[in-house]
Amino acid sequence: MTEPDLNLLIALDALLAEASVAGAARRLGLSASAMSRTLTRLRTATEDPLLVRAGRHMVLTPYAEQLRERTQNAVFAARAVLRPSATELNLATLERTFIIRANEGFVEAFGASLIAAAAKAAPLVRLRFSPKPEKTSRHLREGLVDLEIGVLGTMGPEIRLQALFRDHFVGVVRAGHPLRLEPEITASHYAALGNVVASRRERTSGPVDDALAELGLQRNIAAVVPSFPAALAVAQASDLVALVPATFLINQPVTDKAGAVATLWAFELPVTTKAITISQLWHPRSEADPAHRWLRQLVLSVCRQRVPDNPPGLKA
Repeated sequence: MTEPDLNLLIALDALLAEASVAGAARRLGLSASAMSRTLTRLRTATEDPLLVRAGRHMVLTPYAEQLRERTQNAVFAARAVLRPSATELNLATLERTFIIRANEGFVEAFGASLIAAAAKAAPLVRLRFSPKPEKTSRHLREGLVDLEIGVLGTMGPEIRLQALFRDHFVGVVRAGHPLRLEPEITASHYAALGNVVASRRERTSGPVDDALAELGLQRNIAAVVPSFPAALAVAQASDLVALVPATFLINQPVTDKAGAVATLWAFELPVTTKAITISQLWHPRSEADPAHRWLRQLVLSVCRQRVPDNPPGLKA
């Protein structure tokens, strides 16, 4: 009886995850022609087309859809078997790359501290931060990342999570903005100011706008930019007000009224919005992995050390 080529499992996992020969080839670092030949072998082994053309795209067959989760689990189980014993975690010799999916605000606020803490405890460990253009559990389910940082959102019920810290939005203006001379920032004054909004999807409303609407007010939105760093850059070079999470300012040059060095000034909003809980999320397959447990504890410890009781530069 001929033994199946177990190397095909890796290729099958990539093909089912990407639903694309080109995408699977990129993931595995192969040429498209090599991956096409592998697909032919997989079709022979499974006696199923696996990928079929639908217009200009390829789609999975019903049998391939059934195989996708089983294949993922088989590949992860095989990789776990070939890792060092789970009971013998030695941080001094642990050589591993952990992929953390997070937005740029988290990386700017916590990235340097996380990297330093990891290097001190496990010098052979590498942290790789992956961009987060949208909320989806796909990266965790398919094993493309080890951790995801952010708000729970629409993650599946199987995804594990742990709260890291609570955050809220604050207003930010350039240090020389006339707003700093105001004895009180009222909701009507804030709404009338020109605002720059950060949104990847070009949305112009959110919880702050809902709170203002309850007072019969609407923000004057002058510009929409794709990220918080861009919003801060615009605010620093204009009289517009940026809206960012308070923890995003941990490493930013903000100041209070008495400060004279920093280029930005942050203030509490004149309306109340719900706090934002930032969590770390992971797939159950990583739950018992000692190295992954160490990573989760490291992230938790660094975040709770870095988040101050009173975010920097806020108006008293």
